[in-house]
Amino acid sequence: QVQFVESGGGLVQPGGSLRLSCAASGIRVSIYTMAWYRQAPGKQRELVATITSGGNTNYADAVKGRFTISRDNAKNTVYLQMASLKPDDTAVYYCNRYYNTFAWGKGTLVTVSS
Repeated sequence: QVQFVESGGGLVQPGGSLRLSCAASGIRVSIYTMAWYRQAPGKQRELVATITSGGNTNYADAVKGRFTISRDNAKNTVYLQMASLKPDDTAVYYCNRYYNTFAWGKGTLVTVSS
């Protein structure tokens, strides 16, 4: 059974930083393209960033230059380093396989507000 446990969210002021973690079980994150998604209140879930098995990364235009996705194969964990946070980044953040997603975890809430 594949499970994702996201953590690291919280309340942060505009311009601040957070690092999100996604601990995976039942799947080896090293062999798939993994992704972070987010869902803001009243909006659909959207793709934020991806990392391929080879380590290539891609980002949504809204976060390019501010967010960094990475992976620790030994810990079977995917990370999202977020900097220069904006109120529009407020959302519940989820990780999953990119394309043909597994069951979603509970996500972690990021609130950017002064």
